[in-house]
Amino acid sequence: MSDYVIMTDSSCDLPADLAKKMELVVLPLFVYVDDKKYTNYLDEREISFSEIYAKLRTRCPAKTSAVNMNDFMEPMEQLLKSGKDVLYIGFSSGLSGTYNAGAAAAQELADKYAERKIYAVDSLCASMGQGLLIYHAWQEKQKGKSIDEVRDFTEDTKLHLCHWFTIDDLMFLKRGGRVSGATAVVGSMLNIKPVMHVDNDGHLIKVSTARGRKASIKALADEAEKRGVDLKNQVIFISHGDCVDDANYLADIMRTRFGVKEVLVNYVGPVIGAHSGPGTIALFFLGRER
Repeated sequence: MSDYVIMTDSSCDLPADLAKKMELVVLPLFVYVDDKKYTNYLDEREISFSEIYAKLRTRCPAKTSAVNMNDFMEPMEQLLKSGKDVLYIGFSSGLSGTYNAGAAAAQELADKYAERKIYAVDSLCASMGQGLLIYHAWQEKQKGKSIDEVRDFTEDTKLHLCHWFTIDDLMFLKRGGRVSGATAVVGSMLNIKPVMHVDNDGHLIKVSTARGRKASIKALADEAEKRGVDLKNQVIFISHGDCVDDANYLADIMRTRFGVKEVLVNYVGPVIGAHSGPGTIALFFLGRER
C-alpha cells in the first residue's frame, strides 16, 4: 500500500501542535486587515490571532483573499514527486473558492502523475468542523486504512459533522451582508444573538436567536443534545473568536451535561474570524445529521 499524506488549508483552525502530530500538509490562506496582508499560519508565526482580533475590535476593515490553483500545485507536486499519494480535504465550497482551486490542481496533477493517487474532498465544513473531520480521517489512517478507504470514510462522514455557531457582534454579519443594517442595530440594542449552523451545502445559515450571551451559548449545547450521537464517547471541538472564557464555559457544559471526556478548544482563525468577528463561539460534534 502506497504511503499518503493528508493535506488541508489553514481554515481548518487546528492547533499547530496537533497538525504537526498528524503530519498534515497545511496550505496557509490570507487575510487583509486594515489593508495589510497577513498569512494565516496555524502556528501564528506572522501575527498572533489575539492581535488580529484586537484590530477587528477597533473596526479595522478586513477581507479575505482567495487562493488559486497555482498555490496548490507546488506543495501537491512535491509530495507526488517524493512518492506519496495525496488526500486533500478542503474548506467548504459553500463559503470559499479554496476547495475548487485545490480540486482543480489535483485534477491537473492526476493526469500528469498517473502512477500516483491524488484525491480532493469538499469537506462542506468550516473552522474546527473542517479540523474535526480531518482529525477523524487521520484516525482512520492510523488504523492502517488506505487512501481510498479514508477518502470514502470522509465523504460518508462529512454530513454528520455538526457545526453550531453563535455570533456576539451582529455588525460583522451586517458587514458580510448576512443581516440588514436595521436588524443589526435593533438586535444589538435588544441583546439578541443569532444561533447558526453550516448546512448540507456548506453554507452558514441562521436558524434561531437567543436573548443574551449565555443563552446563546447554552443553545449550542441544546443542539448537541438534539443531534449528537453518543456524545460522551466523542472528541468535541470548540473554536472561539478571542473569547476563551466563553469557550471554556461551553466546554464545561458539554462535560457536565453529557459526560464528554475530551474537548479541544482553539481559535477561530483570522480567515473566518474576519467575517464572524470577535466573540464568535462554535461547537463541532458528530450527529445523526447536520
